[in-house]
Amino acid sequence: MKHQCAIKHDIFKEFLAEFLGTFVLVLFGCGSVAQTVLSRNSLGEPLTVHIGFSIGLMMGVYVAGGVSGGHLNPAVSLAMVIVGKLKIWKFPVYVLAQFLGAFSGAAAVFGLYYDAFMDFTNGILSVTGINATGHIFTSYPGRHLTVLGGFVDQVFGTGTLVLCILAITDVGNIGAPKGVEPLAIGLILLGISVSMGLNCGYPLNPARDLGPRLFTALAGWGTEVFSTAGYWWWIPVVGPLVGGVAGAGIYFLLIELHHSNDTDKPHEEPEEEEEDDEDDISLKDKYEMINMS
Repeated sequence: MKHQCAIKHDIFKEFLAEFLGTFVLVLFGCGSVAQTVLSRNSLGEPLTVHIGFSIGLMMGVYVAGGVSGGHLNPAVSLAMVIVGKLKIWKFPVYVLAQFLGAFSGAAAVFGLYYDAFMDFTNGILSVTGINATGHIFTSYPGRHLTVLGGFVDQVFGTGTLVLCILAITDVGNIGAPKGVEPLAIGLILLGISVSMGLNCGYPLNPARDLGPRLFTALAGWGTEVFSTAGYWWWIPVVGPLVGGVAGAGIYFLLIELHHSNDTDKPHEEPEEEEEDDEDDISLKDKYEMINMS
């Protein structure tokens, strides 16, 4: 009974950590987009949006990392299940927490900038048009992008994200110093944003895209958030999940599977000890010679 209570308590803590971490991610990320759009680019630009999302991810991982690992993304959680770093029964709990955190983060941004939204849109919330604001919260494709192109974009971008995260957290690789991992993960997203953001704005996260999309549907933008661009909404949901699995598989097959066992190291240590002994003997001899003189 005590063991079961401990498990329930642990998963509840992890749920809260994932919720709050994802909330922070969306608050910083979507907040940076809102400031840019609602100020008509006078208080922001694409680079500030990239920085906003990168810092949001970094701070979110700092908030949740010590408790849940700071996944903040169903694609990352699924990848961790694949590589055996997350129990499969925890996966739906993490996803629910991430979705609710993203939904709440979008609600917080809307509440924070409510007056600015009303001034910018004259009270008419829309996804398309000159005063469109739906893209503040969720991704929409560029005019040049096909459905297949968008799917490949999300698979490729999320695969890169997961692959790099696994490299940073792999104790058999160079990794990152303890406590610096969130900073490195934030830099991964910054790199992706400045190199792969043209097509659809690098959502890379089903919860971060679908949670705010559902919020906008309920908050006044309507079902247009789902039907726009040929029902685009499913691509930032399915694509990242496929990309996360692909990135995990590639890293395991090409890197982690080939880690050496470092069998030579135990043979080197005695040699070092022998050298240390020789140094000690030499120092002792010198000390005795000095005393004799």
